[in-house]
Amino acid sequence: MRRFTLSTLRDYGMGKKGIEHKIMDESNCLVQAFKAREGKPFDNLQLINTAVANIIVSTVIGVRFDYEDPTIVRLVNLINENIRLLGSRLVRLYNSYPYLIHWMPGPHKKAFANMKEMQNFIRETFTRQKKELDLNDQRNLVDAFLAKQQEDKPEATLYFHDENLTALVADLFTAGMETTSTTLRWGLLLMMKYPEIQRKIHNEIEAVIGSAQPQVEHRKEMPYTDAVIHEIQRFGDIVPGSAPHVTSKDVTFRGYSIPKGTVVIPLLHSVLRDKNYFEKPYEFHPEHFLDSEGKMKKIEAFIPFSIGKRSCAGETLAKMELFLFFTTLLQNFTFQAPPGAVLDLSPAMASTNGPKSYEIQAIPRN
Repeated sequence: MRRFTLSTLRDYGMGKKGIEHKIMDESNCLVQAFKAREGKPFDNLQLINTAVANIIVSTVIGVRFDYEDPTIVRLVNLINENIRLLGSRLVRLYNSYPYLIHWMPGPHKKAFANMKEMQNFIRETFTRQKKELDLNDQRNLVDAFLAKQQEDKPEATLYFHDENLTALVADLFTAGMETTSTTLRWGLLLMMKYPEIQRKIHNEIEAVIGSAQPQVEHRKEMPYTDAVIHEIQRFGDIVPGSAPHVTSKDVTFRGYSIPKGTVVIPLLHSVLRDKNYFEKPYEFHPEHFLDSEGKMKKIEAFIPFSIGKRSCAGETLAKMELFLFFTTLLQNFTFQAPPGAVLDLSPAMASTNGPKSYEIQAIPRN
């Protein structure tokens, strides 16, 4: 299923100019939405989430939503609420003692209801697309999956059934929106907190891009901006624990015997805070990623997307989104905190490390 997903997403734009132009267009829509706030304080959560969600939703089901559309607003709210609910203390308890989940009340019941609502939307979508499917004109990932169902091969019934499609699309919606939008929200909060860093980015944008549309090819000429984005990912520590893995053989690690088949959850947090690689592991310090000449340097411990066969399937897309959204916003605005606001850099409790709710002022730049 992973191989199908990666190849299909590539076919429908990921890693190509098509998806880059899609992100560029969406970035401009987000700029207009920020401008509509006329420099007044606002919470950017819904706007950023919807803009990022539009990229993966349009690739998967071929639809782009306006930011006020009740369908996308509801989907984004469902995902946000589940991210918060699944990080609660009770749910963490159930992860350790899963048999309690059937007997105890708690936020997991609301999370299950939210997931069911999202799955119903997905089923309605692909049921409609089944009726419209043209095998000679497959428009998106759902069409490609439905076409696989009609192939006369064993895997057509083994893997390409409706329940797998529902689970796949739900996973793509959640993963495709949550981590990237959370990283962007950390980024804008940190720009308000450190205006001198924001000014350096403005200067680099003016020197390299000017008033032109930011493109991915500009990244190699903008080492400081690239370093800041890397440091936002490291400092934000969005996904502290990687996806579960299983040991492929018996191993001994630091005196502990770990049998083959043991479930292992790598802790990315410890790597992103390793003082052997990062001089100031608990501070926001973009210079972590710059050498003595001000050029980007590769750090082995920078693995926010994890590594290996279970690394993030959307890494290429996420990198493009982060650069284009972040650079386009900084090209158009100076971000500052509302008068009297206290900028809190401690994360909110959820299943990912997102910033606590905050308001921002987006002041248009000439």
